Amino acid sequence: MDVKSNIWLEIDGQVVLSAWRIDLLLAIQKTGSISGAAELMDIPYRRAWEKIHQLEERLNIKLVETQVGGYGGGGAKLSLECLEFIAKYAALTQGVDALLQQRFEAIFTTPAGAHNA
Repeated sequence: MDVKSNIWLEIDGQVVLSAWRIDLLLAIQKTGSISGAAELMDIPYRRAWEKIHQLEERLNIKLVETQVGGYGGGGAKLSLECLEFIAKYAALTQGVDALLQQRFEAIFTTPAGAHNA
């Protein structure tokens, strides 16, 4: 048996960063477009754009810099502030699953009547 966790950050009860949102942002970075990221994540373009817009409003920063299509086509890339948030989220969550698994094993493999926490 394994234990899993899901960590997200909120402002005033509204999600601003989560593993899923980080995956969406990284998909934009990988594909160079919001539509490509939506396709990669198997979600509608509209949902991807709405989530990005929500995050930008809640954080009050520009996460994704877009370029309108033209001769070379449009595109999207992550802002420097966005890359900083991704790095901070990664630092926050790094090792959490391993620590949680250790605690889980210590608690659930302890003989009945004894407890370690």
